[in-house]
Amino acid sequence: MTSARARVFSLLSLVCLWFAPSAGAQIVESVGSRALGMGGAFVAVATDSTATWWNPAAIAAGPFVDVAVGHAVTDSRGDLAAARNSASWFTVATPPAAFSYYRFRVTNIAGTSPTVPAAEDREGTRTGVPIESLSASQIGVTLVQSVLDGIHVGTTLKYVRGTVRSGQGSPSGNSGDLLDQGDALAGGDAQGRFDLDVGAIAVRGPVRIGAVARNLAQPEFGGVVRLPRQYRVGAAYDAEQAGYPPLTLAVDADVRSYDTGTGDRRVVAVGAERWLLDRRIGLRGGARFNTVGARERAATAGASYAVRSGLYVEAHVVHGGAADDRGWGVAARVTF
Repeated sequence: MTSARARVFSLLSLVCLWFAPSAGAQIVESVGSRALGMGGAFVAVATDSTATWWNPAAIAAGPFVDVAVGHAVTDSRGDLAAARNSASWFTVATPPAAFSYYRFRVTNIAGTSPTVPAAEDREGTRTGVPIESLSASQIGVTLVQSVLDGIHVGTTLKYVRGTVRSGQGSPSGNSGDLLDQGDALAGGDAQGRFDLDVGAIAVRGPVRIGAVARNLAQPEFGGVVRLPRQYRVGAAYDAEQAGYPPLTLAVDADVRSYDTGTGDRRVVAVGAERWLLDRRIGLRGGARFNTVGARERAATAGASYAVRSGLYVEAHVVHGGAADDRGWGVAARVTF
């Protein structure tokens, strides 16, 4: 395939799959301490190797080498449903290619409110609250191509191996207890599926515009859980590129809603990142708003500290909203 045909194929993948149906499981805001500290406004910001998750094309505008390892957990505990998304990752990028490994678990429960009865068997006895859990490992290879000066497209080809587990939780348990029970579910056969993500980014001076389409093949596991197609656009302003102190402002928006198993999501996220002391310390904050479904809201904060030149430790927290989002994460990153 010629270089020109490869560019056309990447762009058409975004357009032709734009209006496909969605299904339920994982949320976008699962990976990356920098990204989650900025509320998930990262599609146009992603300059580290977690761009393999947020926007494959963005590694073209990143450092020569970036390696990251981390773990993050987010709980969402509403009146009628609750969910836990946990993820661990190892990523390495050196343009024009990257490698990524993600391990994630998504646990969904329903009917946790005292006003919603637990499931009953045929004799009318309470049998518990339904719990469903997806555990998956994802290996990906990312390739990027420059279309024009400052305009890049990229694709992450990935193999996902997942296991679905389901069961009944104690009807007397609260949301947190039920989520812990979901983490301990046994059973289920592992299934492997191929999938891909496609992204694009345009960089001109301090302005960055990005778009990503994730889970285009909608891999299905256990006949009941599919990873939903997710489409997001983002814009960012990097003041350092305009000769000002290193401050980045960003906004992201899901183009269409997708089902997470506990309700629809279509998120708008805003975030900021400020580097101090010659990039020895990085501070960030943000917020995200679900405009459909439970309409949850959450505020986020995060920080980076340079242990030595090019070696960072990072952390973030998530809190608040009608769905009582709670989250945290830690990461380490080497970049030069």
